[in-house]
Order: sequence, then structure tokens, then C-alpha cells
Amino acid sequence: MTSGFVTPDIVVPADVCAVVLSAGEGTRLRPLTATLPKALCPVGNVPLLDHALTRLARHGLTGPDVVAVNACYLADRVVGHVGDRAFVSCEPGPPALGTSGALYHLRDWIAGRGVLAVNADAYLAPADPRSLDLAPLLDGWDGRTVRVLAVAAGDRPAEFIGPDGAGYRFAGASLLPADLVAVLPPGRSDLVLTVWRPAERAGRLEITPYGGRYTDCGTPTDYLTANLHAAALAGGSLIAPDATVTGTVVSSVVGSGAVVAGSITRCVVLPGARVAPDETLVDAVRLGNGMTCAC
Repeated sequence: MTSGFVTPDIVVPADVCAVVLSAGEGTRLRPLTATLPKALCPVGNVPLLDHALTRLARHGLTGPDVVAVNACYLADRVVGHVGDRAFVSCEPGPPALGTSGALYHLRDWIAGRGVLAVNADAYLAPADPRSLDLAPLLDGWDGRTVRVLAVAAGDRPAEFIGPDGAGYRFAGASLLPADLVAVLPPGRSDLVLTVWRPAERAGRLEITPYGGRYTDCGTPTDYLTANLHAAALAGGSLIAPDATVTGTVVSSVVGSGAVVAGSITRCVVLPGARVAPDETLVDAVRLGNGMTCAC
């Protein structure tokens, strides 16, 4: 394959584009997603979608010719947030078209290229902060196999068997050959059905182990876990510069414009939210409307 964008660690093929899958309604993450797309929920005071776009940019994948974002639920919020940083594909739902249907809907933009598909709600933190999260997927790819980034299944159900014979689960990113993307069916479907499992049966699936931390921010508990990990990496807590804190903050994330006058431990206080002087929150997410989501 021809060489394209060059980073210090990896050469990204020129005939590969990236799609950030951001259309889901995030029903499991309610009430956080009642008025905010899941892709815009902040982790470490940075929207998940921005984490994904930054991750791609570190691999040289930037701009609307190379990176697309799909939108459906509260699509106008996603469109406005992305701006001119990527091509935005607005789907005709809800419901969203699914991970496979999203790529079919983008077929004219993809234009025969291979696709690096990443989930906006994937929180990834490499074991070595100097390394690039997606380098294992891209490094040495021959353009023929389907590569799936995965982590050890642990006590969760295994979705794949890795090269070491152990069980693995999906870690939010996959690399898809152009020939398989070109024949995706129309309609609502997911890549696990249209690409991954058929490739597995055909001997074209590669499981790429990810050595860092992965969290699917699909539930309030997992969302809090990702935020607390980001806070720990920052030294304990993350407090937005324009937040007002007169109370106690321990191992927590406090968003832009938030006010913490009470006590919080292992919490996320979303932008604009308030914690009153007489309140003590532990293992919770405080929303801007005053609602508290216990985790």
C-alpha cells in the first residue's frame, strides 16, 4: 500500500480514512444523555468526541477529506461541535443506522478506501503515555485482514479468541479493508454481523491486543470510572479553570462553570452543575439540572 501520513511511530496508509461513530442515543447512559449526545459527554473535562479526534490526529488523520463523524441523536449538537474539523454524516433516524449502516450511508465519502472505525464512547489510555493508541492496528497492515482492537475479557464475556488463545472483548476500534467496506449492505446493521464474524469464518480476522486501559463509557458507572482514571492520570483531581470550589474535592472531575461548595469524593460534576454547602457526594455524577446519578 502507498505511504501516506507520517508520524514518529507509524505510517498511515494513504488509502485509509477514519470514521468516528457518534450517532447512538446512549440510552444506557441516561440521565446524562437526556439532553446531551453521548459523544459530547466529557471525560476529564474533554468531550469524548474530542478525545477520538485528537487520537486520530496523532496518527496524522485530520480534516473533512480524511475523517468523518456520523450523527443522529441530537445531531445538530454534534454538527455544531465538530465544525470544519471533519465531514459530518447526518443519518435519517432516529434510530441510528448502526455501525455498519453508518458506513454504508457514508459510501460516497469513503469512495473505495479502507476504514479505521472508532467508537466515540471508547476511553483509551495507553500504558505508555508516549505511545499511540491505534498504532497496533495500523502497523504492518496488508489491507486484506479485518483488525479489531481488543482487551483481555477478564470476568466479562469473551467476544473473540486472541492470538494467545485467551478470550478478548472489543476495545472500540477496528480497521476494515476496502473490499469489505464496498459491499456493506444498506439498512440498519452492525459491523459485528456484516464484517467481523464473516471475516472470522473466512480466516481474515486479526485480534490486536491493546496493552492500555479501555473503558466503554456506555453506563454511568463506566463513565465515572473513565473520568476517575483521567483524574488519577492528572494527579488526583481535574478542576476546570473557571469552576468555583470552596468545598472539598477528592479524586474527582469538576467541569467548566461548576460550583462545588460541599464535599465530593470520586465524583464528576458536569459543566454548570452545583454542589451545595450541605451536600456530600460519593461515587456519583452531578448533572447541570441538579439531578444526581449514583454510581
